[in-house]
Amino acid sequence: MDTQNIINSFINKQLCIEAFTHRSFLNESKEKVPSNERLEFLGDAVLEIVVSEYLFEAFPQYPEGILTQLRSSIVRTETLAKVSRKLLLGEQLRLSKGEEEHGGRTNQSILANTFEALVGALYLDRGMNTAKAFIKTHLFPYIGDIVKKRSYRDAKSQLQEIVQERRKITPVYTVLDEEGPDHQKIFTVGVFVGEEEIGRGTGRNKQSAENNAAVEALKKYSEEE
Repeated sequence: MDTQNIINSFINKQLCIEAFTHRSFLNESKEKVPSNERLEFLGDAVLEIVVSEYLFEAFPQYPEGILTQLRSSIVRTETLAKVSRKLLLGEQLRLSKGEEEHGGRTNQSILANTFEALVGALYLDRGMNTAKAFIKTHLFPYIGDIVKKRSYRDAKSQLQEIVQERRKITPVYTVLDEEGPDHQKIFTVGVFVGEEEIGRGTGRNKQSAENNAAVEALKKYSEEE
């Protein structure tokens, strides 16, 4: 089902309009239509239960930890934005002129949020079975590739596996800098293989900075392949 057919299928057309209304649009419009943020909230919950149920049944061999990582990888911004682009949801968005000029129709976060809002709207309009069918048709095809590539693992786990395979040692994370007051600290962390720094990242806590450092290191290894 393409986007236009999805739009035409709505019983309550107002829900469909709301799903594609970005909050920036309301700043320039006199319409009294809510933004899609509440539908996004609902759609996120629907996505979580539908994806969780599928993974629970499809992968009985996986423990809770891997199922959680896999679900996070499936419903993350990058994946949902990819589905939105394929469905051309950005073309349906109602944005302010400013947001549009700044690339709002191709913004990953906005596209992912729009997908969630559409799921929420379908759920309210025609029930869980319709929402589930939509998710199954447009999101589930990406699961096989995610499982095959094991891309559901966090960056630190992926990096450790690669480094141990290539260098036979374990990467070490070191805090290089701390800035800001205690309640708003920014950490800079480097990840090292022996004496060589292979990645650097920042974050509001050490865990986030370490993960960002691992992401940078993975990019380096990817470029070398």
